[in-house]
Amino acid sequence: MTSATTTPRRGSREREGYGLIVFAAVLLLVLGCFNLIDGIAAVARSHVFIANAHYVFGDLRTWGWIALILGALQLLAGLGVLAGNQLARWFAVAVVALNAIGQMFFIPAYPFWSLMIIAIDVVALWGLCVYGITDRRPAVTRAAGHPVNGSPAPGAAGPVCRGVSYDG
Repeated sequence: MTSATTTPRRGSREREGYGLIVFAAVLLLVLGCFNLIDGIAAVARSHVFIANAHYVFGDLRTWGWIALILGALQLLAGLGVLAGNQLARWFAVAVVALNAIGQMFFIPAYPFWSLMIIAIDVVALWGLCVYGITDRRPAVTRAAGHPVNGSPAPGAAGPVCRGVSYDG
């Protein structure tokens, strides 16, 4: 009788953590839409923002354009991440981090909304950065009674190979 532990092929979409990257990409698309709406409202000087707010630099329209540009970049990055592009994933990390910083400066205009966007940015950033860590584990396929890379057979006593424990 043979038992084996296998991991999905590296190129398959069923690999561990794929759902997390889809979640982060969808969050990125939602953030992009939020920023587009926020930017358009700020450029149009909508009355939903706090009147006479003082900004570190610029005014409401300046931050509206910044939010609009970041929103468009987030939409592009989100589509790239959904397409599976690794460069788009790291671009998305940069855009989300910039958006979180930008929302800190936008707090005087709409405090609760900015804090909510920052919280969503942090969750999306976590999802984008954590993905791929589980792929670095050693892929083990082992038949019962056969050592792999010098490690003992399942149930056998002995040292483990290079400090890595292969539980069978």
